[in-house]
Amino acid sequence: MGSKQYNLTIREMPKGERPRERLLKYGVKALSDGELLAILLRTGTKNQSAITLAHKLLAKEGGLRYLIDATVEELSTNPGIGLAKASQIKASIELGRRISSMGTEERYSITTPRDAANLLMGEMRHLKKEHFKVIELNIKNQVMGIESVSIGNINTSIAHPREVFSNPIKVGCASIILAHNHPSGDPKPSSADIKVTKRIVEAGKILGIEVLDHIIIGDGIFISLKQKELM
Repeated sequence: MGSKQYNLTIREMPKGERPRERLLKYGVKALSDGELLAILLRTGTKNQSAITLAHKLLAKEGGLRYLIDATVEELSTNPGIGLAKASQIKASIELGRRISSMGTEERYSITTPRDAANLLMGEMRHLKKEHFKVIELNIKNQVMGIESVSIGNINTSIAHPREVFSNPIKVGCASIILAHNHPSGDPKPSSADIKVTKRIVEAGKILGIEVLDHIIIGDGIFISLKQKELM
């Protein structure tokens, strides 16, 4: 009996229990992760409701983190989740990330290495590849933007000063902070990290854009090359 109830289609559910109606009545914050995901999926299959599909996705190892890390192709291999639904999920996650980033950039000031790390930790701590980013700051150390420079192991070719300073020059920022993640979770800097940083610092002096720090993001921890006196 319980299994039959669980697999009811959304139309068969009492109106007061349907995710969309609950959202309209109580607001988006009142909904569970499963209900929010069910609204994104919109429809289920012949044998499973959208809510059932949503709960099965969230039951995957990692829960919400699974949805973030999985590719469209990986999501689409789940029964009842084709390429269309997988694309909807990934598009929604990316849109949420961009909106969150916009709101942060508009008002966020950086005064300590931890401020810079906190700005990027949630996004970068679980990335499976190294992402090299540049935080652009105005004269008041307020964030003007965050640019993705490259993806891959940090070396002198992919973290070339030309790419690093291209956008900072365009927007006229006063200084920058370099940042990249270590997928291993250990933020200990490599010799290549230090070498590349020093090269970029020297280029910044010539261009008149100060490199304030290089933050290396691990899994919930970070290292500031400035604090370690490695730049």
